[in-house]
Amino acid sequence: MLADVVEYLICPVCGAGLDLGDRVLRCARGHAFDIARQGYVSLLTGSQAPGTADSTAMVAAREAFLGAGYFGPLSEAVAGACRTGARVVADAGAGTGHYLAGALDRLPGAVGIALDVSKHAIRRAARAHPRLGAVVADVWRPLPVGDGTVDVVLNVFAPRNGAEFARMLKDDGVLVVVTPTSRHLEPLVERLGLLSVDESKERRVAESLSGHFVETGRSVHEFGMTLGHGAIEAVVGMGPSAWHTDPEDMRRKIIELPKTSNVTASFRMSIFQPTP
Repeated sequence: MLADVVEYLICPVCGAGLDLGDRVLRCARGHAFDIARQGYVSLLTGSQAPGTADSTAMVAAREAFLGAGYFGPLSEAVAGACRTGARVVADAGAGTGHYLAGALDRLPGAVGIALDVSKHAIRRAARAHPRLGAVVADVWRPLPVGDGTVDVVLNVFAPRNGAEFARMLKDDGVLVVVTPTSRHLEPLVERLGLLSVDESKERRVAESLSGHFVETGRSVHEFGMTLGHGAIEAVVGMGPSAWHTDPEDMRRKIIELPKTSNVTASFRMSIFQPTP
């Protein structure tokens, strides 16, 4: 709930602290932000959310696929990477709040801040966990979280803003970054013509955090999944390929697959600490 995290949030207009009122967050300078009936707040200022914000269909696909537990081993790995004793966990690009909720389950004394530019995703995240506050915010802009207030920042399949992540984190905080490897979703990538992982992905991750973080750990998490047509449609529909494929065309391709397919899930998880 927002009440659990409001002390860590700041006004996106002036940077002052925020107080919780009757269905509103307000700073001392009078800037006010209405709390939606679903329990989230938008601290996104200026123009509307960018066109890359997840759509209703993408969010529904993600909730269905993750809710079925297919990425369970990854969720456990992300939760396990969170620093023991962490009190505040922020998820930058939280989506439906799935990974943040898993981390909070592992950290009974912690609260979580879900940050995502998609109001459709944040609406789902608001109910993902009782100790989670959901906020619409853009990772590419200054984030509405106070300086040095966060113990762990999660960044799972999302854009990275090294300067902002470092500003939010405590000196002994950690950043957990998860990206797909080139083996992710084999053999569906070739059979369905999905977007493949850029070979320079790892380099670009390092460059985006250079000067703000040092990598202190790295691991690869790979496991097999047996997916039926519905699950395949969901995993395609929740990822970047959804922006580049026609749903009906993709559905026809999926129907031509066997009733079940053995699919590889493959991820790289890196642990970073702020540069001293």
